[in-house]
Amino acid sequence: MGGSRAGALVVRVRERPVEGRATEAALAALADALGVHRRAVSLVHGANSRTKVVEVTGDDRRLEAEVTKLAGSVCP
Repeated sequence: MGGSRAGALVVRVRERPVEGRATEAALAALADALGVHRRAVSLVHGANSRTKVVEVTGDDRRLEAEVTKLAGSVCP
């Protein structure tokens, strides 16, 4: 995770944006950072965009706390 920018979490991955690999890597990284299974994170909008909207299923309070913590981390 790379902190936040303009109210959105920044997720950096090394995968190239070819055949959805970067998107899949970003979703997997987000799931890992939030401590949920990959299947709990789904792409809502932005498959072909750098900006993605995702939905995460799980305990709302815990997820909100994790997102807040991630948003406050430093963006290298």
